[in-house]
Amino acid sequence: MTYPQDPQSGPPYRPGPPSQPAPPYPLVQHPANGQPYYPMPTYLVAPEPKGMSIASMVLALVSIVFGFTFLVPIAALILGIAGLRKEPAGRGMALGGVIISSLILVVWALILIFLLVVGLSVFGVAVSQAG
Repeated sequence: MTYPQDPQSGPPYRPGPPSQPAPPYPLVQHPANGQPYYPMPTYLVAPEPKGMSIASMVLALVSIVFGFTFLVPIAALILGIAGLRKEPAGRGMALGGVIISSLILVVWALILIFLLVVGLSVFGVAVSQAG
């Protein structure tokens, strides 16, 4: 099979005149007078850390399901308070973690108080009937 244009055929390669090196930044035309200039380079700012705030929120959401462990909501509360103090960028997640874990701990405390009162009343009835 033959091709209509063979890439090897044609005039031999001849290098052109040497060119100037490319500028480090692209030249831009000034909008007012049309003069070329180099624009000011932009710098990226590193994002602020949000690790403790994210961990607080995740642990608080996990404690909704696993709140019976009592350790997960406490860890979420501690990380949330630390995140509020040290990570202003993650304030919303830290605040959500503190609120959710606090509510879980309050519910935990109410359940324990209820069980303690019921247990003592049952024990008191049992002691009064035995005596």
